[in-house]
Amino acid sequence: MSQKTMKDLQKEVDEYIGQFKEGYFSPLAMMARLTEEMGELAREINHTYGEKPKKDSEKEKKIEEEAGDILFVLICLANSLQIDLEEAHNLVMKKFTTRDKDRWTKKES
Repeated sequence: MSQKTMKDLQKEVDEYIGQFKEGYFSPLAMMARLTEEMGELAREINHTYGEKPKKDSEKEKKIEEEAGDILFVLICLANSLQIDLEEAHNLVMKKFTTRDKDRWTKKES
């Protein structure tokens, strides 16, 4: 399987959503969905690494699946607002490598 760029992922999601009359949900609805998915990821992290074990009646979900749900909704939100996520990533990394470059203790090389 070849590696996909973020542009590829955004295009793939756009093509998927584009086949439906409803199209993208409103930004506010997607923000609510993103919050919901974050809660589901938090629950899985808590079950796996925290002190709260799963109930026997709870379905097994993977952290990877929950992270994928978040990525999908984030891409939908970005697409609906014409945000290039590669560009957004580059802006954030520039901020981290300039403004915050001395914020944390670096490992010895």
